[in-house]
Amino acid sequence: MLVERCGRRSEKFIRDLESVEEEEWSEEEKRGSLSPFFTRRALLQHPSTSSWISGDFKWFAPSALSFTEVCHSSLVSHLLPSSFRSSSQLSSSHGPGFAKLNRREGAGGWSPHSSDRYQWLEVDLGGRTQITAVATQGRYGSSDWLTAYLLMFSDTGHNWKQYRQEDSIGAFPGNSNADSVVQHKLQHPVIARYVRLIPLDWNPNGRIGLRLETYGCLYNSDVVSFDGRSSLFYRLSPRPRQMTRESISLKFKTLRNSGILLHAEGQSEHSLTLELEKGKLLLLLQKGRSSSPDGRHLMSLGSLLDDQHWHHVAVEHHSSHLNLTVDKSTLWVQIPSRFTHWDHDQMSVGADQGPGSRRSGDSNRDFHGCMENLVYNSLNLVDLAKQKDQRVTMKGNVTFSCAEPVFVAMTFTSPQSFLWLPGVTELSSTGMSVGLQFRTWNKAGLLLTFDLPEQGGAVWLYLSKARLHLQVHKSGRAPLELSAGSALDDGQWHSVELISRRGRLTVAVDRDEGATAHASPSFLIATEGQLFFGGCPAEGSHQECRNPFKAFQGCMRQLTVDSQPVDLIMVQQRLLGNYSHLQIDMCGIIDRCSASHCEHGGSCSQSWSTFHCNCSSTGYSGATCHSSIYEQSCEAYKHKGNTSGYYYIDVDGSGPIRPQLIYCNMTEDKTWMVIQHNNTELTRVRPSLGKNQHSAHFEYMSEEAQLAAIISQSDHCEQELTYHCRKSRLLKMPDGSLLSWWVGGPGEGQVQTYWGGAPPGTQQCACGLQKNCVDPKHRCNCDADRTEWANDSGLLTHKETLPVRSLVLGDVQRPGSESAYRVGPLRCHGDKNVWNAAFFDTETSYLHFPTFHGELSADISFLFKTTSSSGVFLENLGIKDFIRIELSSSTEVLFSFDVGNGPLAVHVEAGFPLNDNRWHRIRAERNVKEASLRLDELPAATQEAPADGHIHLQLNSQLFIGGTASRQKGFQGCIRALQLNGVTLDLEERAKITPGVQAGCPGHCSSYGSLCQNRGRCVERSNSFSCDCGPSAYTGAFCEREVSASFKPGTSISYTFKELTLNKSSSAPPPSIYSGMTLRAENISLSFRTSLSPALLLYVGSYYREYLALLLNKHDKLEVRYRLDSSKDVEILSSKVRNLANGQLHTVTISRLADAVSMQIDQNAREDFNLTSDVEFNAIKSLVLGRVSDSGELDPEMTRLATLGFTGCLSAVLFNSISPLKAALLHSDTSPVIITGPLVQSDCGSTSANPYAAETTDHSSGQSGSVGTGQPLVNAIRSDSALIGGVIAVVIFVTVSALAVTGRFLYRRKGTCQSQEVKTVKPEDSPELPFSSQTNSRNGPSENQKEYFI
Repeated sequence: MLVERCGRRSEKFIRDLESVEEEEWSEEEKRGSLSPFFTRRALLQHPSTSSWISGDFKWFAPSALSFTEVCHSSLVSHLLPSSFRSSSQLSSSHGPGFAKLNRREGAGGWSPHSSDRYQWLEVDLGGRTQITAVATQGRYGSSDWLTAYLLMFSDTGHNWKQYRQEDSIGAFPGNSNADSVVQHKLQHPVIARYVRLIPLDWNPNGRIGLRLETYGCLYNSDVVSFDGRSSLFYRLSPRPRQMTRESISLKFKTLRNSGILLHAEGQSEHSLTLELEKGKLLLLLQKGRSSSPDGRHLMSLGSLLDDQHWHHVAVEHHSSHLNLTVDKSTLWVQIPSRFTHWDHDQMSVGADQGPGSRRSGDSNRDFHGCMENLVYNSLNLVDLAKQKDQRVTMKGNVTFSCAEPVFVAMTFTSPQSFLWLPGVTELSSTGMSVGLQFRTWNKAGLLLTFDLPEQGGAVWLYLSKARLHLQVHKSGRAPLELSAGSALDDGQWHSVELISRRGRLTVAVDRDEGATAHASPSFLIATEGQLFFGGCPAEGSHQECRNPFKAFQGCMRQLTVDSQPVDLIMVQQRLLGNYSHLQIDMCGIIDRCSASHCEHGGSCSQSWSTFHCNCSSTGYSGATCHSSIYEQSCEAYKHKGNTSGYYYIDVDGSGPIRPQLIYCNMTEDKTWMVIQHNNTELTRVRPSLGKNQHSAHFEYMSEEAQLAAIISQSDHCEQELTYHCRKSRLLKMPDGSLLSWWVGGPGEGQVQTYWGGAPPGTQQCACGLQKNCVDPKHRCNCDADRTEWANDSGLLTHKETLPVRSLVLGDVQRPGSESAYRVGPLRCHGDKNVWNAAFFDTETSYLHFPTFHGELSADISFLFKTTSSSGVFLENLGIKDFIRIELSSSTEVLFSFDVGNGPLAVHVEAGFPLNDNRWHRIRAERNVKEASLRLDELPAATQEAPADGHIHLQLNSQLFIGGTASRQKGFQGCIRALQLNGVTLDLEERAKITPGVQAGCPGHCSSYGSLCQNRGRCVERSNSFSCDCGPSAYTGAFCEREVSASFKPGTSISYTFKELTLNKSSSAPPPSIYSGMTLRAENISLSFRTSLSPALLLYVGSYYREYLALLLNKHDKLEVRYRLDSSKDVEILSSKVRNLANGQLHTVTISRLADAVSMQIDQNAREDFNLTSDVEFNAIKSLVLGRVSDSGELDPEMTRLATLGFTGCLSAVLFNSISPLKAALLHSDTSPVIITGPLVQSDCGSTSANPYAAETTDHSSGQSGSVGTGQPLVNAIRSDSALIGGVIAVVIFVTVSALAVTGRFLYRRKGTCQSQEVKTVKPEDSPELPFSSQTNSRNGPSENQKEYFI
């Protein structure tokens, strides 16, 4: 089920939709017989783009005027004085009957006896009326006027409902003097008989004074009432003609939280049920009588609908979807095809069964309350019943008026709220009882407390952890505690009874025996004379009351003491008891989670005054789960210092596309996003009986929206397409007709008739483009139709045609035809968003963009660098609202805004200069709960929003970047990667046409150079940077991956510094030959692991029999041997560190400057030495790792060590700027190295290896293919050849046996290196993966995934 809640994003598209709807209105609507008497917020899906849009959509109902201007008659001026009531009056001349606008009778208006917030003025309009506006005025000729007030409405003069504006604002601004009139048009009209105005604030130099007027028109409706045992049954046959859309609309009010509003059925056994359940409206679509999930489709909307106020319900059915509306909220629901055909021909209202129904009715599910304006496909069903139409059958007591019971509730609005009632003055011999009903969202709060007689103790009845608790402290007895009920914070009405009678103390919840607790043994209590509900008076009050618990916030009603009801109207009139911070005769509970502000699947919970979003497992954070916790591309992860691995990518940030796990291959040159599909293996094509073609469909690991976004924002995308063939043509028949094609591109894709390596529309392969096909008459190798194996392969690089979605091969059935294909993963690099930048030359330069629409949620992120100490990054203005981010000082960033509650500001003090010409990141967010600002990785600063204030940010000017509308306080510097609500603004394109602003912003190494590790050098690029690992012994995107190898006894790597040819007759070459080959200093670093000693690690020789050797002696200690004067003995520098041949990894650093030598092993203390012979290392010749083959001029001991070589692992070898191991393993073709013996690249230099972090360099690059006699080995799983399966089974058996023998051997030789080819462990620097460690087509690229030929 696809369900989206109301919101607001695209105002322009909403205006377009509204203009279209106006054109489609019926003549009745245009003439005014229908009126938009309410407006709802709706979220719809655009039919072509699938994007979500929202806005205000008007609904129309009969018997109302079309426009508010027409329904704007004065409603109060003609009323008699008896229509006015008030809480009190200062005198008879200040009575409520004088409170008419612009009238001067009496004292010129109404004034109460005392000026406080418990006063009110009430007007009876004589009947239900549509009210569209209200106006106020002060008392004539006085200093008495209101400055703020609340507006309340009621149908009965009881159970008042507070009017709230769009942003849940309750207070209306009043007057500034006694004579001017302030009028407020209601954002949504109200239908009521009674209007009550409650003063909040007034002129501090006067008192409360008021004259008022309301505007509107009469409201007529067809009403029907059900008593819980009655219903109406309609036979709708003959069924109305087929309509393009069907609709049901009604209004209802009830005090019960459950009951069936209506049930409709048809001949096809399709049924529709509208039902209340726990105050929520449920819409159930059902096929047949089955209760299986496939036969039911359920949706829910609304909350607290049992408040005895009118609620509007509408169902609109449009073929494959429907709109469900409750009051101002709408669900847009995509319904399954089995529920799209409606053929209802009968309907029951108030129950789910009609006359003769064989279903057993449940009277508890019948509706008890009133309905009005029940319309089905323009048919007024209530009017049909009133006219006693033969299609209508009545059951039980159905009346056509709304007689409703009166229950007076009260609202405990704050922690200071309490109600005090006098208790029983004389003790009853039969005991005592107290009863009440409550509803709340809070888990804790005091319901009732009273003292026991004669200072005998106290009783507390309270909520804790959403359970009811009774605690009694009675003198001479141990404290008693009882508990009952659960989940009492669900906003539903719950009844509580405390009874002490006949020696038995009982507390019951909801009159349910399962939620009843009894005191045992008997425990009798009584009241001393006063009861406190909800809380206690403030300290200093003469009334004694102790509350060790939280105060209650919520609603109460139906209070009883000793089975006698408490008259709360007398309490309101101060004739009984006392109270504070109470709203009497109304329940002001609000469901803040009904239209949830929690985004991206965050779960909403609430208390009385606020709500909370649980964002766990959503991938988003913040007060409303708005901001993504993941980066938007692999490029963004790379520039946080991450290396290759799997990462969650959220391509649109806070937008609707969900984050997904994607492999990031971060090479030194580029950062690739690799998106796998369901078959990236080389797959053999097998003939199928009855099929002349072979087709394959590819499902990608990423969702469609994410694929499109990745391709759009990447600089380059490619996908390998390969076809191996023997007697199997690829693209064309000899007559030129098309044989094969593939489908690619966004959505369902388009048919493509070219192959990898060629441009679109050419109907050729790469060899045709390069003019080197095996047969010049054809444009593909395979089209030559030869008996030898050939292939056509290449890369598809045109983003408009990617990804490949399906493939059709047409020449696979001829005798002797054999073929195989491979469609590689989609690979993209470059992020247009990350490096999109602009440079602002002067403080008066700026860029402007269309208005930013972030009404309920707005997140803004960007990077900046500057040398200025202040400047405005961004500003957008409205009539009153605004949003701005600025550098307020060289160390502070300020985020300020106003949504109608007054300016608010959030600032972050950096504590370090921000004008250092380095990149700094700003992330700002504003939502209905709070505003936050984060700078770099500093803790975020937050500012809470008012609990009941404006929440919509209304902007209308252009968005200014780098400056302001006034061209003052502009920003001078660079802004990069600017995103608003996940959408990147193209600064570069706008900068190209804007004076004073330059596109792009070079100079990234100052900020990111530190990411280049191990002597790697940062290299600037126009829109990025890279790490040059040439001077480093490491490789990888950040020179972070060591280069390691395992050595055998015969392994040798010889690196030649410079070749010299000496004259045999000359004993010494001239000095000029080796002038650049003489060293006075060396820096050597390497890591090793071995279990054998002695061993030679490194040897550097010269043309003059001078040498330097690094070795392990027979005592497992490290030695450095220098012979810098061939006429003198070798100098041996021996370390004191022991046991270095223990199979563990050891790191060695050696430095020499002239005669001073230092050596450090692992974390041991540095050891210093001094040479006593020469300090110059003359005419160096070569560097050798492992066995030295040319040892003729060495002394006998060194000759023996040179012959032994080294067995073990060497890693990250660096001699000055030379990395011989890296040259041998990665650049052997271009480096002066000679490799002798076995050399296997290994991971011996690290504690773990990442099989997913391998850089892949074996992707095709547009080669035209080749011709040969070997056929491709395809994925064995996709081949049905028994022979190949048998061969593979034998190979696997032999391989496993060999590995077992090898493993046993390696186990005995502990410390010997393990090759990367046989070791895979979990990555360390990427999220923990829910994947098998076995290689398969869904894993990221690794060295284990290779293709072979047999």
